Amino acid sequence: MNSLTTAENDALASSFATTYAGVVAFIAVATEGSFARAADRLGIGRSAVSRSILKLESQLNTRLFLRTTRSITLTSEGELFYEYCGPGVERIVQAVEEMRDLRAGTPRGHLRLCATSGFGRRVVAPLLGGFRALYPDITVELLLDDSPADFIARRVDVAFRNGRMDDSQVVAKQLIPMQLLVCAAPSYAEAYSLPRSVEEIAQHRCINFRQASGRVQEWEFRVDGVRRSLQPKGASTFNDADLVLQAVLDGDGLAQLAGYQVCQLLRSGRLVAVLPQYAPDDRGHYLCYPDRRHLPTRTRVFIDYITTQIRALDLYCIDMLSPP
Repeated sequence: MNSLTTAENDALASSFATTYAGVVAFIAVATEGSFARAADRLGIGRSAVSRSILKLESQLNTRLFLRTTRSITLTSEGELFYEYCGPGVERIVQAVEEMRDLRAGTPRGHLRLCATSGFGRRVVAPLLGGFRALYPDITVELLLDDSPADFIARRVDVAFRNGRMDDSQVVAKQLIPMQLLVCAAPSYAEAYSLPRSVEEIAQHRCINFRQASGRVQEWEFRVDGVRRSLQPKGASTFNDADLVLQAVLDGDGLAQLAGYQVCQLLRSGRLVAVLPQYAPDDRGHYLCYPDRRHLPTRTRVFIDYITTQIRALDLYCIDMLSPP
């Protein structure tokens, strides 16, 4: 077997370095959906990212991105290339980011968050300003979506989920227990009285919530330690939790609402709890992320910050669990 000359070794090393730089740049752009954000993530100039990808496309003799003045998308060849080389290169990129963060002494980069509309709007969004003040080099994007977060397809770093966690493919950290409390406005209670049992709920005007899946959410209870579900006939149905709450405040009927929505309203007397002794106790508000390993520093500091902040909020109506 003939050994390579020094010139041939140098040429091979140069070709490998060019290919590696191109692949790293390609993964960053495909992940971030933007040349500018990819450049910020890698800590290099946008023009350097563009040159690396052009050289890679030349080496592969194929176009990887479709570029317009407003957006970029992967070609079919680009999608296939991303599928093949994404996981391995992503780990290398994360390692580079970690080392850069350590040298810089401060986390940086872009975080993409996903939360259900109600919890995201009322709980997560108000806390982001404080996080940005602590970490000004981290940009944050919050997506409100009641569908389960697709971490890969939507490139989500951290998601907030409600209910029971059955997905073993993600790391799920319970932030706080999730209460479900049937509530009514005092005006409704005065006009119609309140049910004294779960069965009597069917005799009342009820306001339902339609989930992202299209199904109307069932009402859940725990009676004598046994879980019970109820699907009351809805006088009104909404696909937005805040609209359900507003209908209850307007005295239109009963609804089962999350504790974070109603705790302060119950304590102030603007709402009254209905059958609180039967509230289910096996749900939670969870913070989720794809993998415990290889977490960028920006993700770790966000998890620590948001966990501390949410747990400090008064969102759990423990004083509402006993019947009036």
